Amino acid sequence: MYKILSRCPVCSNKLKAIKLKCNSCNTVIENEFELSKFDYLSSEQLYFVETFIKCRGSIKEVEKDLGISYPTVRAKLDEVIESLGYSVKETKTKQESKDILAALEKGDISVDEAISKLKD
Repeated sequence: MYKILSRCPVCSNKLKAIKLKCNSCNTVIENEFELSKFDYLSSEQLYFVETFIKCRGSIKEVEKDLGISYPTVRAKLDEVIESLGYSVKETKTKQESKDILAALEKGDISVDEAISKLKD
């Protein structure tokens, strides 16, 4: 079975489902049905969200699992947040610094790693 299309292949605008069918009894329901915000994420974004949840929100674990750097994890997270319709705060760098210091405090990263990440 194919994944439902969420974007128009011509203009890229959001699509709506208008017909649902039960494979068991063949009941058909027609109306305008909205898809969830998550249906509009790309396959790559959904994979990132699944990984983030599997890692219980630990950026350090996401780094390990995906083999990407801390700034890349943050950038992907910001991309997903924006795709879901939320704005990424301008205080992003302050939050990143807090996250780095929290990871340092928990012992997830070394002092050298923290300094390197703070310089980025």
